[in-house]
Amino acid sequence: MSLIRALSKELEARSDDSLRALFAARPDLMSPAVPDFSALAARASARVSVQRALERLNRPQMQVLETLHLCTNTDTEHSASAVGLRKLIAGSTVVALERILASLQELALVHRAEPPHGTAASGHRHPYYLPVGSLKDVVGIYPAGLGRSYTELVRLQPAFAQRVVQLVAELHRSGVSIQNATTPMEAALALQHWTSSPEALSAALAGAPERTTALLAKFRNWAMGAVPQAQRKASVSNQGADVGPVDWLLARGLLVPLDAAHVELPHSVGLSLRDGAIINDFSLSPPVPELGSTTAALRRNAALGAIAETLRLVGDLLHAVREQPLATLRSGGVGVREMKRLAETLRIDQHRAGLLLEVSALAGLLRLDVDSSSWVQPPQLEWLALPRQEQWLWLVNAWLASERVPSLVGQPANGPGGVPSAHRALAGNTVNALSAEAQRPDAPVVRKRILEILEELTQEAAAADGTAPVLDAAAVLQRAEWTQPRMARRFSSLIRGVLAEAELLGLIGSGALSQLGSAIAEDNPDEALGILGEHLPAALNHVLLQADLTAVAPGYLAPELAEKLLVMADAEGHGPATIYRFSANSVRRALDAGHDASSLLEFLREHSATAVPQPLEYLVEDTASRHGRLRVGTAASFIQSDDEATVLELAAESKAAGLGLARIAPTVLISTAPPRETAQVLRGLGLSPSVDQAQPGVVRLRRTTGVPGSTRPVYTAPRTAPAEDDVAAQLAVLRNGRPAANGNHTRAVPGTGEAATQLGLETLQRAIRLKQRVSMNVVDSQGNCCLETVVPLSVTGGRVRVFDPVKETERVLSIHRIIDIEAAEELRQ
Repeated sequence: MSLIRALSKELEARSDDSLRALFAARPDLMSPAVPDFSALAARASARVSVQRALERLNRPQMQVLETLHLCTNTDTEHSASAVGLRKLIAGSTVVALERILASLQELALVHRAEPPHGTAASGHRHPYYLPVGSLKDVVGIYPAGLGRSYTELVRLQPAFAQRVVQLVAELHRSGVSIQNATTPMEAALALQHWTSSPEALSAALAGAPERTTALLAKFRNWAMGAVPQAQRKASVSNQGADVGPVDWLLARGLLVPLDAAHVELPHSVGLSLRDGAIINDFSLSPPVPELGSTTAALRRNAALGAIAETLRLVGDLLHAVREQPLATLRSGGVGVREMKRLAETLRIDQHRAGLLLEVSALAGLLRLDVDSSSWVQPPQLEWLALPRQEQWLWLVNAWLASERVPSLVGQPANGPGGVPSAHRALAGNTVNALSAEAQRPDAPVVRKRILEILEELTQEAAAADGTAPVLDAAAVLQRAEWTQPRMARRFSSLIRGVLAEAELLGLIGSGALSQLGSAIAEDNPDEALGILGEHLPAALNHVLLQADLTAVAPGYLAPELAEKLLVMADAEGHGPATIYRFSANSVRRALDAGHDASSLLEFLREHSATAVPQPLEYLVEDTASRHGRLRVGTAASFIQSDDEATVLELAAESKAAGLGLARIAPTVLISTAPPRETAQVLRGLGLSPSVDQAQPGVVRLRRTTGVPGSTRPVYTAPRTAPAEDDVAAQLAVLRNGRPAANGNHTRAVPGTGEAATQLGLETLQRAIRLKQRVSMNVVDSQGNCCLETVVPLSVTGGRVRVFDPVKETERVLSIHRIIDIEAAEELRQ
């Protein structure tokens, strides 16, 4: 029977509660809604859906599923039970395996099947299972880390097939207990029989070179390895006493060369090295890492210090960008020179400046101005007026929801598939801040999962004296590899960066998960706000003015005060106790911004805990007295006319107000618009101007990115289960054959639509593996349908290559021309 049809019957027999649990664990099965159980089974068997489901399995579940895949055959319907699996999984019990198999059945990754032919009656007490058909494609060619069989390697590796007969003959002549062979397939079977015995393999390895055991240990978790000159000629008859372990294994066929740089450990060899067990590290409980500890006070102070410092630096960064926007590169992102300038302004290293810049941008505190191709601060930024704890939550929410990874800034640029490219790293190409290379669509899910793992480890290692465990990347990665082994590669590439970003935001303090981080991991931002509001020192609203023309900030200043001080003084030093130095240039900068001497002195008196020193007062008044004697303005073009009356009339024309006209002489006007734009407006007024300087023949449209009324980010955790109303509507469709809201009682025909496509592909792939004939209705280019009986050979790229036994020819058919397909053997039955 078809695996999809068998799964469909099993799903239809489930209760509504069981289907709800299935949809909660695999929400993609009902997105979009399915019309019937056949379509549901087809979608549950699809490769993409199975791959998503496997990403949520823990290590014991994956180990059981891979073992079931290796000891069953979906084509011949040879099933397996927990009793059979227990012999192949060292350290397991039948009860534990049956519980895991039941959980996999709930996830529709396996389904119940009939026992194999010849099974004793006593064996029927335990249920037998088969995995979904697409599992083979999803787990890859090395399930459970074991390689392919000798027969498959002979079929797929022509170079190995050419020498395997000679290899077996040399082994036979050297006294190895192996049967001689005359064909590559016979030789493969002989090698498979010889290496299938752990005792025989151990006896052979007893005479191996010294480092052979250590080399084979590297193949413990993966069957393929990198070896230089893997296709070298190695022979048992020509080996000397100083032979290396690689040559020794290649000469005996215990390693099979794949290409010039890679070898593979065959299935039977790997299985014998594990003493006949497919899994030899089975455990139902996760590994417990060895962790250090820190005090609660040290953790809290470190987290609060990081938060206060980050808020201060973000405020300084916004002021620096407002004073001088960050120019972008043609390829996107902010270049090294701009980052160096920003880091010097903030008095921090470039890596930290890149993190802060990314966090500020993903929080919406900066935006890209299209006209100037630079990053600027939006006007009327709400973040600056918020309390400090709400400023922090704004940044954390944006970080959790962002698909950007700030810690990638400065790392080697990625090649295809997101993998760091070695030649790019050697060439010096790194990820620029705010560039597309820092984009990772899976970042929110990985980031949230890492916080949850930190919370789990913290709860498990909690001590009665209040000390907290210090968590490093190795401990988190070890737990991640156990809870979601299929996601381990994503975790390994992001985990160190995520921990650094979490420490920057105060979610980690002194290496331990802070109370704030625990509240965020549990999706309780209100609790985090309460904790932060209670412990974070309030921002100061005063400074200490000194006679040496400096102002000392005795703590973290309010953003408004710090921003205004940066306008009239230059910041020096690091940390919260910043020193602001006044000079003629800094005071002149404040005067250029529109302030006058009286307003500056009034501001200093209002925000100083001491009286304004006389030297500072003299500096402000003296600089202001000399300011403004010369004025510099902006003009993009000028208008000159000998007719003074025309100039006066044009200056008063309301339709020319957009040009920003100003009269600087009786016959001269200046305009803020470029010459070409100014000339167009004047022509629209009926005038006939001439342009003295030619402009490029390109009209540039001025546009800026719109600023919403409020950009405060609100984080919602990634949805792992569909809404209850959607589940109820889907169940109504499945049970009644109609949507819950309408009265159409027409039931969908099983095997149509989505199910028909999957059933057809399943039949084709099974016929290819078993070399069976199929009958298919094919539509030709004229629209005529004809029934053909052929032997399918391969399916790729939307085409199927078939052999016609009647005409004795091969053809290639487009899959979309095939109406239906069925195995010819089933038709005869």
